[in-house]
Amino acid sequence: MAERGAVTEGVPSTADVCDAGGHGECVNVDRALNRVFTLLGKRWTGLLLGVLNNGGPAYFSELRRTVPGISERMLSDRLTELAEAGLVVREVDAGPPLRVSYRLTEGGIALKPALNELAVWADRYLPESPLKDGC
Repeated sequence: MAERGAVTEGVPSTADVCDAGGHGECVNVDRALNRVFTLLGKRWTGLLLGVLNNGGPAYFSELRRTVPGISERMLSDRLTELAEAGLVVREVDAGPPLRVSYRLTEGGIALKPALNELAVWADRYLPESPLKDGC
């Protein structure tokens, strides 16, 4: 995988994805969209970004309470992935008690318009979800 922000010379902006069964033609899939959904398409990731975008920095325990159904292990994994992608910063507050908070980077904040548009789209085109609200 290329480093974040790295330019790969000679790589086209789309990838050919062919029907494995040989029943269709090749379709060009945008590499940028592939990268976006590889990260943001994981369960809980979009919700975590939404919570941090709407509420600002949050402690691990606050995120755990706010996102319904997420386990501590999954929350830790998703936050680690977001930090590795450069979207979230993990900050340890001096204790006692020792507390860990998370805030969005410039890249994470830049996702807010896209997340807002996805929410508008969902309200218009997706049926209501059985998910319960957090908190």
